[in-house]
Amino acid sequence: MTNKRLILASKVISSVFSPFYAPLWAFIFLFTFSYLRLLPLGYKIFVLATIYCFTVLIPRLGIMIFRKLNKWTHWQLSNRNNRHVPYILSLASYISCLMLMMNMNMPMFVRGILLAAIVSQIVCAILNLWWKVSTHLVGIGGMTGTLIAFGFLFYFNPLWPLCILLFIAGLLGSSRMILRQHTLAQVTAGFAIGLVSTTTIILMV
Repeated sequence: MTNKRLILASKVISSVFSPFYAPLWAFIFLFTFSYLRLLPLGYKIFVLATIYCFTVLIPRLGIMIFRKLNKWTHWQLSNRNNRHVPYILSLASYISCLMLMMNMNMPMFVRGILLAAIVSQIVCAILNLWWKVSTHLVGIGGMTGTLIAFGFLFYFNPLWPLCILLFIAGLLGSSRMILRQHTLAQVTAGFAIGLVSTTTIILMV
């Protein structure tokens, strides 16, 4: 019974902090804990809705259709050799979102987060040719990097939200290993990729 509850908890944590939601969670954290909370509510809702459509709804819908057409289970789709199409679909949607926001002259902080997410996905897609990196940890690592970068750029103290993110990262990494989806090395590498690429890109943009 204890093992069943542990596995169930791991599945819930993995679902809530799916890599698809990483950019959305990053914006929610910024709109909650930084000075960006002072932006008009309507503007924040518009940004969050746009991010949700292009980084969650469209990629997940495309991947679901692809999985159904191939009659694959979730476990088959998670196989390293079958992950190239999900990467391509996600990248196409993220790039479309970035181009849309560039045409709308959205602020650089919005475009920087999306560009960092695209770079992280490209790195993961290349590594996936040889090794299965944890994209869940890439996502939470990216959120952590976003918070650190914006702390430097806008001079606010991200200590408490950073502690929250590191705690979540620990839970998420443990969940992925409990579900036997990744090893400790794959989890650690994923977090490092998300953290380093996101922090670097946002500070350089």
